[in-house]
This record gives sequence, C-alpha cells and structure tokens, in this order.
Amino acid sequence: MKTTVSSACAVTLSAAAAMAGGIERTPQSAALLFEPGNAVQLSYGSASPTVDGTFPINGASSGDMAPTYGTLTFGVKMAVTDRIDLALIYDQSVGADVDYSDADTTYPLRGTRAELTGSDVTALLRYRFAERLSVFGGVRLQSIEAQLSGLSLAGNAYGLDADRNHEAGFVLGAAYEIPDIALRVALTYNSEIEHEFSATETLNGALIGASPFTTTIPQSVNLEFQSGIAEDTLLFGSIRWQDWSEFDITPVAYNGLTGRSLIDYESDYVTYSIGLGRRFSENWSGAVTLTHEPANGDIQGNLAPRDGYTSIGIGATYRIDRTEIGLGLRYVWLGDATTQTIGAEFEDNEVLGVGLRLTQRF
Repeated sequence: MKTTVSSACAVTLSAAAAMAGGIERTPQSAALLFEPGNAVQLSYGSASPTVDGTFPINGASSGDMAPTYGTLTFGVKMAVTDRIDLALIYDQSVGADVDYSDADTTYPLRGTRAELTGSDVTALLRYRFAERLSVFGGVRLQSIEAQLSGLSLAGNAYGLDADRNHEAGFVLGAAYEIPDIALRVALTYNSEIEHEFSATETLNGALIGASPFTTTIPQSVNLEFQSGIAEDTLLFGSIRWQDWSEFDITPVAYNGLTGRSLIDYESDYVTYSIGLGRRFSENWSGAVTLTHEPANGDIQGNLAPRDGYTSIGIGATYRIDRTEIGLGLRYVWLGDATTQTIGAEFEDNEVLGVGLRLTQRF
C-alpha cells in the first residue's frame, strides 16, 4: 500500500510540471531516495498554458504568449546496504518559453521571443542512523542557456544569446520516519548556483558586443511530509520556499540602454501543497492534490506575467508485480499580474497539464 499510494500522490504533482515562482519548473525533490530497494523512475510532464494580456493604453492584445512545453525527469535509486542509499537524478528544474508573435501590431512586445533552458544532474547519498532517522546530501551540476530576440527598444529590435554554462551546487537534508504508519517528514536544502555567462547582444541584428553577466539560480528549502491516516489512506503535502529576490539578469548593453534589469523579482515565493491518496485495490491507487502559491502583489516581468497560482491535480497509479504506471492531470489558475515597463494587464489565465510516471523496481 505505502509505495503504490505514494506513487499516485507523486504523479499528481508531476503533471504540468511546476508553475511556481520565478522560472521554476520542478521542485527538486529528494523523494526518490526513499523508494524501497532498487528502482528506476521516468517522468514526463507537459503543460499547455493559456496566457494573454492587454496593453491598457490602446487595448492591444498580447495574444497567447506562453507556448506548450514539457519537462523530463529520470532517476536511479540503489540500496547499497541496510543503511546507505544512493540516487542519481536528471531533471529540468528551470525554464521559460515566451512568444509574442501573435500579439496585435500595436502591442509593444509584438515579435519578442525568449527561451531559457536548464537541466540538472544530482547525485545523492542517504545514511540511516536508525529505522526512523536519516540524513542525506549530495552535489548538483546545473546547465543553463538562454536566447531572446525581437524585443523593441525605442523602435530597435534587441537580441541576447547567452552560451550554455555549467555550474555546481549542493543538497543537504534530514528525514524522520515511522514506517508502521507510513509517516515521513523530510527537510531539504538546495544551495544557490551562480552562473557566469558568456553572451552577445545585438540591435537590429548588428552585434553590440560581448556581454558577460552573472545570474544566480536561488537557494530553496523543501519541507515534505506524508502519513497514513487510515487503512489504505495517505495524507501528504509540502511547503517550498525559494529565494527568487536574488535572481537577476542584467546584460551590460541592455542595462546601459534602459537603466534596468532584463529580468528580476522583488520578492521570494512560498508554495504550499496538500493532498490525499487512497488504495482502491491491490493494483489501483489514486490521489488528489491542492497547491497554492500566494500572490505577492509585485509588478511582474513581461517574460513571466503571473503572480502566484492555485491548482488542483488528480492522479492514478496501476501496479503489476514490480512495475508502476501513473497518470496525472492538473489544472492551474494563474494569478493576475501587471507587467513592468508597459503596464500590461494579465488576467484569468490558466494551464492544463498532464504527467506520466513509470517506476520499475528490481
């Protein structure tokens, strides 16, 4: 019961990836370390946002500026001894896709396109002092690149191309468990990772020059919990804090032309999730999850025009022998936002997501 219901709970959270603060797409969970025995796990989430806004001066529409995107997670967990577990995880924790190609001709950002892609490889080790207490930690290698084109600056088309950069950070955590009632409380700290990019900036396609700049993917803290509350029933949830006020992209030429950052955030974000999982038979389990990230009232960037969100997710897992297949659906109500510089109003936007997870134990 414990593993099947836990998988159903997890697949509701993987659906649609994450729509959390900043450019976060996955919550960097260490949950794979707690899978029993040895396991291989593959997850894919696809998100279809509908995000459009209005320029208040003339009513011009931004069009749907958020393309569909997907996230992939792959992990291997090994029980080395009775006390030591290892895990190797690949995921895509940050990302952004923006396309204002369908905006009205009088919308100030018409033609702007931006893409930021990131991937992480994390190696973790867990050591159990006793049946109930364990500590874990490891290293994370993160890779990021970014491109932007077509941004209008005083009638000129601005572009930025940041080469892929690789940097490392670390993970530390501790967990308390009572296996008889499927209780687990895990606290995980993910360090910030500072990237030093080699980049070029262009204006109307002409090279302005080399523009090295530094960006910090912020630190975060995850508190994850689960507990059996009745036979075949599991209560679970999490609280995640991320230090997005430390994130800033300020290319040299762009800053010189405008006197501001290209992307920055005023506040940190905290995301809350709670859910209920239930086993219906030896093979089938299901779960429902509610997630909320409070709006902070800040003026938001035009590359991520949302302020908080609320979502509901449902998931089901089918288990046969040592194989589990899970499917999750998630609907996200994005918080309304007013954007920087142009003051566009984004209201009543949404995301529909689907997640698929395959777990093979051996």
